[in-house]
Amino acid sequence: MNTLKKTMMAIVLLLSIAVSNAQIKNATTDTVKIFGNCGMCETTIEKVGTINKVAKVDWNKDTSMATLTYDTKQTNQDEILKRIALAGYDSEKFLAPDKAYSNLPGCCQYEREAKTAIKSEEPKMEMSNTVTVTETQKTNQLQPVFDSYFELKDALVKTDGNSASVKAKTLLTAINNVKMDKLEMEVHMVWMKVLNDLKEHSEHIADTKDIKHQRDHFMDLSKNIYDLIKVSKQETPTYYQHCPMANDGKGADWLSKESAIKNPYYGSQMLTCGKTVETIK
Repeated sequence: MNTLKKTMMAIVLLLSIAVSNAQIKNATTDTVKIFGNCGMCETTIEKVGTINKVAKVDWNKDTSMATLTYDTKQTNQDEILKRIALAGYDSEKFLAPDKAYSNLPGCCQYEREAKTAIKSEEPKMEMSNTVTVTETQKTNQLQPVFDSYFELKDALVKTDGNSASVKAKTLLTAINNVKMDKLEMEVHMVWMKVLNDLKEHSEHIADTKDIKHQRDHFMDLSKNIYDLIKVSKQETPTYYQHCPMANDGKGADWLSKESAIKNPYYGSQMLTCGKTVETIK
């Protein structure tokens, strides 16, 4: 009887996996090693790696091997593994940030074998031309986003709701055109955190001509852009500026390519109200 029960449970499990995978279109399956220790690791790895109808992760805590099933038209192995790395778990391709690893519960802090292995494989003699091109490509991925943000800021400085709406649509297009797999690891981590908010606030600004509503969303948008610029390599300084009067006296920030204060929250009413609080180089 026990044997029959076990057999039935195995069949049900296999069928549930098959049904789950069938929901993913254009599916391909990879097997990769992801480092971890316990059932808690398994829950986290599978949760952050899985996206409904797009990607599914099954991780075995005994072997540390994960089966990745995903829609090749919507994601790829690198993007799944980077999400898992952001949660604190190394794989054979990507290392988790030290902070993410240190935030794991004690029982989940596995021995970081990958750290030594990956470093030992990094070429040190052929860095010049290849790295220069790669870094330029990675930096340029976000440059259209930053450029569109600054154009939107200038429209708000002019208190031009029509222009701000148009510039926000351009910003949204730039956001959607970013190829995440070409971002450096640290930048990719931040990008994944802020992406949904970037889209939401850009859409709100694009969908209205109401300057107050636009400025309200520009406050949050600026926070996201700040996080991105902080981890990106920029050829010229960016000025992080603050207006103490905005947001009903709570204060609000924005970014500018110029050190001179041109306030996007008040425009000509209080054009020079504010100060530079940080220069990002």
